[in-house]
Order: sequence, then structure tokens, then C-alpha cells
Amino acid sequence: MDYKDLDFWKTSMALSVDIYKALADYRDFGFRDQITRIGLSVPSNIAEGLKRFSEKESVQYLSIARGSAADLETQILIG
Repeated sequence: MDYKDLDFWKTSMALSVDIYKALADYRDFGFRDQITRIGLSVPSNIAEGLKRFSEKESVQYLSIARGSAADLETQILIG
């Protein structure tokens, strides 16, 4: 299975792009950097996890992606 065919990867990619666009002119550079880095980590960890050879590694990376999604949600709510 290719991760690029998965709806949740596509959604996380679109969210990452939207974050970059929405915060392009944002002046709080620390906050912008934090949110864009978290936004990048979600699809990146999904992709990396699904390309791992063992199921245990795949689950670990998907778990990290899920945690990053919760972190991103929290940062957005704070902002």
C-alpha cells in the first residue's frame, strides 16, 4: 500500500500546506515556526511509518503522527 493513496495522509498534507499559507505573513516567528514544524511532522511521520519494514516500527511512527496532530490542535487553540 502506498501512503500517497491514503485519505488521512492527503488530508494531513493539505493541512500542512494550508498552515504555511495562513501563517506566511504572521509576525510571531516563534509561534509560526512551531506550528509549521508540527504541521510538517504529521504527514512526514505517516509516510515514514508506512515505509518501515516492521509493523512495530510502523505503529510507532503512526503513533508519533497522532501525537503531533494533537499537539498541532493544541497550538492552534492557544493561538
